[in-house]
Amino acid sequence: MKPLRLTLAAILLASGSAQAVEFKQFLAEQSTLQFVSRQMGVPVDGHFRKFAATLAFDPTRPAAATAKLELDLASVDAGSLDADGEVVGKPWFNVKAYPTATFVSSAIRPLGGDQYELTGKLTIKGKTQQVSAPFTFRQAGGNGVFDGTFVLKRLDFALGDGIWSDLSTVANDVQIRFHIVAAAAAGGK
Repeated sequence: MKPLRLTLAAILLASGSAQAVEFKQFLAEQSTLQFVSRQMGVPVDGHFRKFAATLAFDPTRPAAATAKLELDLASVDAGSLDADGEVVGKPWFNVKAYPTATFVSSAIRPLGGDQYELTGKLTIKGKTQQVSAPFTFRQAGGNGVFDGTFVLKRLDFALGDGIWSDLSTVANDVQIRFHIVAAAAAGGK
């Protein structure tokens, strides 16, 4: 009986002394935000060169996690100089009036294993919509790595006004892929 008590006490002490790790320090140079649109049925890849994230994610307490993303819309790389010049204009991002897009989380829920679902408000061009994105989380050394994909309906945000609203020219669905890397907070929390 005594070895069982000692084993239980050791397990309780070990679990009480284990420190949770919270990932908070966004590593911009290791993170990416990409998209794939379809023009006349052909996929077109692009990405954003500048964005910032503020996050707090402890894998032992995912429901308490928070995330905010600010995206510099003028940093778009849509595949060519002509496309880059077009998408920052008024019919698309209208960066003169709306230079940034933002996402603010409202919930993160575990789906099992390393899978989670992120829900929140996405604001682009003055229009706000609720979006959900499944993502995976893994630890790589001292960093947390978040990878996810979701589909954005561009017309919900008035992206591609006028002649660009023809869905046979540019599809409504735009696939968004994110790869966010964050270091653990100093001191473990």
